[in-house]
Amino acid sequence: MSLVNKKIIFTGPVGAGKTTAIEIMSDIPIISTNEEATDMTKERKPQTTVAMDYGRINIGKNEKIHLYGTPGQERFSFMWDILTEGALGLILLLDNSRENPKQDLKFYTQSFQSFIDKGELVIGITRLDEIKSPSLNDYRNWAEELKLNVPIFAVDARQRTDISSLLQALLYSIDPGVAAA
Repeated sequence: MSLVNKKIIFTGPVGAGKTTAIEIMSDIPIISTNEEATDMTKERKPQTTVAMDYGRINIGKNEKIHLYGTPGQERFSFMWDILTEGALGLILLLDNSRENPKQDLKFYTQSFQSFIDKGELVIGITRLDEIKSPSLNDYRNWAEELKLNVPIFAVDARQRTDISSLLQALLYSIDPGVAAA
């Protein structure tokens, strides 16, 4: 499978680590549309993505994987369809410290259902090291309830190896031959 100019989308709630994950993986300085948070988001963090984040991984001379991060707030959901157009797959980051991560899982998988039906999905759970419950097993059970058979990992969005594992799992889901390349 040629990865020339393919794109992967990072999505999830505010504060889950999307911008950080793209920044840690990108071979170029990221383009970010962070603005001062003016709603309840400011209780979680001072700035929030309002359109997208963008980074790029250079695979070879002509091969690039473009990384796009969606805004986490539902009021910016119009960007979700725009960003997923032509994407290979979706990485859903969920913040284990949020009040109802099960609801977040359900909300984001339902919101992106039409894309998930034709693309691939991998889920990364952030802050599991800080908040032990719910557990990774709980997320797997919830995914099963939603009829999702997808890889789910505990990740630290600040750790390149963790995000690299998510990307590799996604690429392997898309094309098992990628792992051998």
